[in-house]
Amino acid sequence: MTRTNRRSVSIAPRHNKAALSKGQKAFNTLIRQIEKRRNRLVAWEAVRPVFQKKYLDELLPLERASTDLQVKMVSRLDDAGNQKGLTASERRMISELITGLAGELLEERDDPQLKAIYNRHGPSDYDTEAAAELEDMKSVLEAMLGVELGDDLDMTSPDEVLERAHARMQEQQAQEIAENQAREERRAKRKKSVKQLAAQARQEAEQAQLSQSIREVYRKLASALHPDRESDPQERERKTALMQRVNQAYAKNNLLQLLELQLELEHIDQSTINDISEDRLKHYNSILKEQLGELDQEIHHVEAGFRQAYGIPPFIEVSPDTVVRNLAGDITELQHSIRDLEKDLLVFEDLRKLKTWLKHLKRQRAALRFDEMPF
Repeated sequence: MTRTNRRSVSIAPRHNKAALSKGQKAFNTLIRQIEKRRNRLVAWEAVRPVFQKKYLDELLPLERASTDLQVKMVSRLDDAGNQKGLTASERRMISELITGLAGELLEERDDPQLKAIYNRHGPSDYDTEAAAELEDMKSVLEAMLGVELGDDLDMTSPDEVLERAHARMQEQQAQEIAENQAREERRAKRKKSVKQLAAQARQEAEQAQLSQSIREVYRKLASALHPDRESDPQERERKTALMQRVNQAYAKNNLLQLLELQLELEHIDQSTINDISEDRLKHYNSILKEQLGELDQEIHHVEAGFRQAYGIPPFIEVSPDTVVRNLAGDITELQHSIRDLEKDLLVFEDLRKLKTWLKHLKRQRAALRFDEMPF
């Protein structure tokens, strides 16, 4: 969605009236809300390539470097655990550090050497623990989605889990749709009351009026812009491009864009907009509400896709105004973490430094537990 040179559509109060009517105020509010959504989509379109380049060029190399250092840390801790001069408490602490760090790394990569180290220090076999966690996850998913995923599902493959869950949900939805359709067919066979018939007639009439409102604007534009009626080649090319914009707006029931095109082409002026009748405003406002809802859905789709592409959890807010700044913060934090890891790896060169480092970590853990106590 790209920004074009649009003239703002809004109703201005007349000099002889104290205030706008309820319908006019609603029209202006909807226009402002739609413009806000449009701007958000344009901002997303602009920021995504900037974010992607910074993510690929800066964050991913740092993440790989951090992971390599953490793997090295696990190996150094494993070697250190066999050194003489360590107390039983220090060896237990080393084992806890190994299982915590190696467990996190094994969630991201299948490394036999890491797994062997984990199994030497962990309470049980890593594969056994992982299988139990996957089974628990499957039970939670089935309870949340209300579907059976089957016993043959490979829970280690996120794509297969999503595909199976989607297929099961589609089956369930298809069954619900079929049941609802059957109920509707049974209901349709019953004779409708006068009240039901009147409500249906009103709904059909209102929908016809909404379509007619958009069609009238479209016809006026199409009549003025028809390229075949133009003899000048350059003017014909200009009108062809404009007509494409008109057709796209009409195909999407985009009333606001059609009105903006009328303003842009000076087919209407501000006084024409100010004089829109209350009945016509009612129809316009209904169309604009639908357009607003469609824009909200489009924004949701764009932001959900962004989260999925970059592994951003749903509870973290994403905004085109903040994502690059937040990414820069993540990069800085990762750089500090890498420097700390490099410094921590140096302690394994001397047993006294290692013991001091372990003692420091122990105090840190104790302080964290104290801060979490409920008082």
